[in-house]
Amino acid sequence: MPGKAPAADATLRILRLMSQQRGPVAASTIARTLELPRSTVYQLLSALTEHGFVIPLPELAKYGLGVAAFELSSGFNRQQPLTRVGAPVLARLVDETGLSGHLTVLLGRDVVYLVEERAPHGPYLVTDVGVRLPAHLTASGLAMLAGLPAAQVRALYPDKGAFTTRTGSGVTSYRELSAELGAIRERGYAVEDSSITQGLRSLAVAVPDHVGWPAASVAVTFPADRDVDLDATAARIARAAAELGRRIGG
Repeated sequence: MPGKAPAADATLRILRLMSQQRGPVAASTIARTLELPRSTVYQLLSALTEHGFVIPLPELAKYGLGVAAFELSSGFNRQQPLTRVGAPVLARLVDETGLSGHLTVLLGRDVVYLVEERAPHGPYLVTDVGVRLPAHLTASGLAMLAGLPAAQVRALYPDKGAFTTRTGSGVTSYRELSAELGAIRERGYAVEDSSITQGLRSLAVAVPDHVGWPAASVAVTFPADRDVDLDATAARIARAAAELGRRIGG
């Protein structure tokens, strides 16, 4: 009960409120909405910042969720419910497209692979269950990053050192990343070509949660020289992502 641990209660209420917003929130808004003293809100935000659950955004005079919050939510998403619900949706997508598919969640600047469904005679993939890969190099990661506020993406990629590479392909700067995320929002799906494995291409669509945040991503992977209708395939992926979003309460 709040009376036994008021600070803990207020902290959890702040995190819940922030998780329900589409973007960063001002401390004054938190204080007013939760009917908490501003001094208390600032003290708790400071503690949450220290532990990585919150990121202050001085240029906006607001606070956003930090990497630790994403890790916490991804830890929940990686549990059996999402895997159990997502597996049959992914299996149907693979049957429809004849392409290997996978389901991922975002964990900081990485994606974690929860389910992989290899198509018959499909190429070997490095995206086995539990594998972590840089989000900015994968279609799955780019699809989810495109669903985050710009300030949140900037916080995840503060400098050049955040942009690792595997094959020499893929975005290597925040400017390139911003342009790519803008193209993904306009197009409706993400594309990755040889950034993870030379000669393989992937398409991905994010799975929205109940407030529109990217809870996961559905993707397919195929040889880059295979004749695939990208728009038609992306439309099928989008239908699978929407179905999964509805199943998890999106």
